[in-house]
Amino acid sequence: MLPQRLRFGAFIAPFHPVEENPTLAIQRDLELVEWLDQLNYDEAWIGEHHSAAYELIASPEVFIAAAAERTKHIRLGTGVSSLPYHHPLMLADRINQLDHMTRGRVMFGAGPGALVSDAWMMGIPVQKQRDRMDEALGVLVKLLRGEEVTHQSDWFELKNARLQMTPYSRPSVEMAVASQVSPTGARAAGQHGLGLLSLGATTTAGFNALASNWAIATEQAAEHGQIMDRNAWRLVGPMHIAETREQAMADVRFGLDKWIYYFREIANLPLVPEGDDPVKAMIDTGMAVIGTPEDAAARIQQLVEESSGFGAFLFMDHNWAPWAAKKRSYELVARYVFPQFQALNVNRQASMDWVRGNKEEFTTQVRAAVGARIVQHIQEKGTENIRPEFVALITGQAPAPKPEKAD
Repeated sequence: MLPQRLRFGAFIAPFHPVEENPTLAIQRDLELVEWLDQLNYDEAWIGEHHSAAYELIASPEVFIAAAAERTKHIRLGTGVSSLPYHHPLMLADRINQLDHMTRGRVMFGAGPGALVSDAWMMGIPVQKQRDRMDEALGVLVKLLRGEEVTHQSDWFELKNARLQMTPYSRPSVEMAVASQVSPTGARAAGQHGLGLLSLGATTTAGFNALASNWAIATEQAAEHGQIMDRNAWRLVGPMHIAETREQAMADVRFGLDKWIYYFREIANLPLVPEGDDPVKAMIDTGMAVIGTPEDAAARIQQLVEESSGFGAFLFMDHNWAPWAAKKRSYELVARYVFPQFQALNVNRQASMDWVRGNKEEFTTQVRAAVGARIVQHIQEKGTENIRPEFVALITGQAPAPKPEKAD
């Protein structure tokens, strides 16, 4: 039996430095999803942000609608919809519409909202974001399954609410909850039996939290009569791949500093100590793979072993390298990393081994077949036009030496 096929995708926040044309930046994100579709990536998750200038997509639903028209098979998810920012019925209705428009290719990722500045502008108390996510998620799960919901809250109300279109996907679109180090996402996923999106899985804290967060999710699932599916567990981490480590490290000098600056100075998440070489720090801490396809495969295998198995690895998309090098990175992963985790060449290897193992027998048979035809021709036409080495092939005798020419 073939092993489980690990899926691959991208988690696209996105991250665009402020000196870049924002119109063209969003267009480039659409081009990236098209490229992933051509390379047979399985998924792309699109973020929602409303401040801080780098993460430009405000509506993942609008982006997904455009991307779906440009692609053929890749599945497209909200990565993630910030639940406290939306009335649950309006959000559910938009996701359900996308479910129909994409013929079931849409996925729904949920979270409390990552940027405090987003919540601040809407007057949402930061300390209530996770509570509101939990409350909204409870009714969203029911709405997206086509159920009727009545619910009274201090921030939204539902009266006999239901989607007017039956969900295209049954029982509903696939749903997943974002999780980092805290148990919030794992508890919510377990309570409702949803998928888990482990962001920052390659950071030290995120990596160490993988096993514990899965244990929390499965414990919650058991308490609420749900089952957690490892195939619906997605791990997220950044990588940049090139033909050599030296080339990969040279590539990311293009934009890694700007990405680190954003997290340290704007998002208030210092990933690398100020003054350290960012490339070396990212590699040494294991937070990112900046190297070859072999390095990427080794890191993913390490994640498989630490987590005891998951369903998809999502590359945290970034703009560390120029566009051509970034596209090449995704291509190298598709060409040389996918096969190792999707058993793409198992049958090819078995076929090659089988032919090599029977080489002697096959050679004997083909010689006999060719020899039979030569004998048939000699019997019908004689040996006048037959080269001596062909006669030797049949008789097993060395061809007669050619007569020497007279001086």
